[in-house]
Amino acid sequence: MLVGVSKWRDELGVVCLADLKVARSNRVSFKAMNIFKYTDKTTSLPSPTAKELPPSWKGFNFLNMFYIREKKENQFNEIDFKIISGWGFNFVRLPIDYRILILGDDWNSIDENAMLMLDKAVEYGIKYDVHVCINFHRAPGYTVAYPPEKTNLWTEEEPQKAFADLWQFLAARYTNIPNKHLSFNLVNEPANIDEASYSAVVKIAANAIWEKDPGRLVIADGLEYGTIPSDMNFKTGVAQSTRGYQPFTLTHYKANWVKGSEEYPLPKWPSDEVSFNRTSLYETHFKQWEKLKNSGCGLMAGEWGAHNRTPHDVVLKWMEDCLEIFKSMNIGWSLWNLIGSFGILNSGRTDVDYEDFNGYKLDRKMLNLLQKYLD
Repeated sequence: MLVGVSKWRDELGVVCLADLKVARSNRVSFKAMNIFKYTDKTTSLPSPTAKELPPSWKGFNFLNMFYIREKKENQFNEIDFKIISGWGFNFVRLPIDYRILILGDDWNSIDENAMLMLDKAVEYGIKYDVHVCINFHRAPGYTVAYPPEKTNLWTEEEPQKAFADLWQFLAARYTNIPNKHLSFNLVNEPANIDEASYSAVVKIAANAIWEKDPGRLVIADGLEYGTIPSDMNFKTGVAQSTRGYQPFTLTHYKANWVKGSEEYPLPKWPSDEVSFNRTSLYETHFKQWEKLKNSGCGLMAGEWGAHNRTPHDVVLKWMEDCLEIFKSMNIGWSLWNLIGSFGILNSGRTDVDYEDFNGYKLDRKMLNLLQKYLD
């Protein structure tokens, strides 16, 4: 839903950022642009803050804009929002490849048609009482995916500016939407970068957002693929997001994008052989995050889950221990993913008796386990 068609949009449906006025900081000003029209509605969604992310946030990652493909395949499906809402979930994270939102390779040109697809996801979230968290899984100058970016977000000014401009564009577009419905998760899983450099980029992007939308909730992933909390980011005033992929040899067993995973031992859970159990999982990973949360920083597990090559019974036992830890820490979570090899729909497991559901293959056992922890 949009109001106020921009005079800067050309016949191809592109908003040309370079044509807009430049602010004193040399950052693009979005005075003439489309603003998402939000109509206030009664909602059961909680009000999040950077100091307190709702433990009731529970849901999934939707991968429609995870990578570039045919435009129609990047569209979000209303039925998916309706389904998870009907099941009792209230949160989706949208990991986005920024290249979908721009025209070609031009960081200064926004593809308005792609933005309309993202608007639909936000609209569906509002309609079905599902909080939407927008994330750049690939950002200018950084990604954990292949191929790598040609520039460096952490050290180069040009991608830093493009990153800040993109977030400021989104902040201005969605400025009317309350934090109950929308949040921004800056960049997925920073790795191989020192805390000071990462925090500096977080601050640049957060300030760009807050310049247009001072109250917008901003979330930063932890360091080293989301596994290590950041005191510097805490001081910046953003919430933080961790991961639930430990032990990696269990969650990414025979994942074809992980080098060497074919040689991982057959996962077991719990395993006395290598001291894998709920206690060790908490002590080695989540304990440090609980310390951060107790110091006053909002926290959630933005991604967690296990690939479909790990035996299903092992996955369910491991998942229940993760869910017990999340419950004890009083934090929300977002499973990677809803549809796909980590998810509950069309996961492609060979050891699951799937149920036909709305055109999908449903893993009912996994769904039942997740729903057990919705209260």
